[in-house]
Amino acid sequence: MHINITDSEEGTNKGSSSQLVHYLEKENRVRPKYGEEDPEYWFNQERRDVPSYEVRIALDNNVAKLSKTDAKFFLINISPSRKELAFLKERYGEAQIKEKLKEYSISVMDEYARNFKRPGVESSKDLLWFGKVEEHRYYSHKDSEVKQGVKKRGELKEGDQWHVQVVVSRKDITNRIKLSPMNKSRGRNQKHSLRIGQFDRKAFAASGERIFDEKFGFERGLTESFLYTNTMKNGTVEQRLLMRKGRGINTENTIYSHQLSPEHEPVKESLLDSLLLKPEPDYSPAVFRRKKKRRRNDQGLRL
Repeated sequence: MHINITDSEEGTNKGSSSQLVHYLEKENRVRPKYGEEDPEYWFNQERRDVPSYEVRIALDNNVAKLSKTDAKFFLINISPSRKELAFLKERYGEAQIKEKLKEYSISVMDEYARNFKRPGVESSKDLLWFGKVEEHRYYSHKDSEVKQGVKKRGELKEGDQWHVQVVVSRKDITNRIKLSPMNKSRGRNQKHSLRIGQFDRKAFAASGERIFDEKFGFERGLTESFLYTNTMKNGTVEQRLLMRKGRGINTENTIYSHQLSPEHEPVKESLLDSLLLKPEPDYSPAVFRRKKKRRRNDQGLRL
């Protein structure tokens, strides 16, 4: 599961949402080309039939006390993996995938609201947001297939490409509370967090996997988890090595065992493991001061 938050996919998020909403209507504009007449409407926790103009009006009117340079909305991309989509198709049938993704997205937005840890913002009902299920992805100039001339820009990508785009207002449903997922506060400064809120994007991304697994009964291997990917990218040497051996690190940096399925057996000791064990250079200020003093002494001896 890949979940990320951006300012906007098309245009800026400091003005009207019209450009982004229009962009996300792209599949409705090409549906007749593929023999699909009925449009795909927007949805939230209350409705499944929200037209695009209502989305734009609601978002653009929910900007009380925001300046011209403030973000007015954010875009959340919810992209299940091929394996997760195949699981949903096998369990519920292809006809139900769209509805299951909508149900899942509502749960994700519940978690989004709770992540702020703000009184009065406890579920998706306290947010102003709209989601759009997209069935296709298209080749762009960034794809290697287009660069190599194998595919043309704008062609449909093969396989299941179901994903969800969510546009959420910077202000809560009451138009009173500012909520920014770009805020880097994680609650360490209580006064600061109470004033502007807090949001842990890593915890939010990890919660998306937990919700999917609990909601649909999906069994996720360690190497398929956000915890594994994030640790291998940003963890310490010790944490990365433990992950490669099939163990995990919890948020308090203590070790816990992780049950592995046969296809996710830990890899054997390798050259990479020995390289990971190599101590990292010490760049502390004390070390720099000692080296600087040593250089001065060396220069004095040379004189």
